[in-house]
Amino acid sequence: MSDARGRDPDAVSKFVESFAAQLVEAGMQRMPARVFAALLSSDEGSMTSAQLGEQLRISPAAVSGAVRYLAQTHMVSREREPGSRRERYRVHGDQWYEALTNREAVIKRWEGALREGVSSLGAETPAGRRMAETLAFFEFVEGEVAAMMERWREHRRQLFGDQ
Repeated sequence: MSDARGRDPDAVSKFVESFAAQLVEAGMQRMPARVFAALLSSDEGSMTSAQLGEQLRISPAAVSGAVRYLAQTHMVSREREPGSRRERYRVHGDQWYEALTNREAVIKRWEGALREGVSSLGAETPAGRRMAETLAFFEFVEGEVAAMMERWREHRRQLFGDQ
């Protein structure tokens, strides 16, 4: 049996759950992972709370909590339907970029805390050297992520044009 677009709903559901399981294994919470996978696999890239609840067989409260987490991590956005009080939740083509950029802000905060740790512990103590090495790692990662994201933007333009 297939839907109006010729897809097997069971196969789509299996993909959503499989991809969500991969996201959970990587550290994402289970419900946000399922909601994100469902949005990512929808042709429109957006769904209402009711649509998500129906597809995933979850409560409105579960959808709300998942969307709140995904919005905070910049992986989805909320949009009002014109002339309606209903919200749609949208995943964008640049969600990975946004998520990484958000992580970059976290890394900056960690760097500040680590600098304070090096100062407090003393740069020449074993703990201070460990903190300094961790700080150097995050500074390195920050620079690499920035350069990588610039390369990605150019690669994306070549593959998909300006969007």
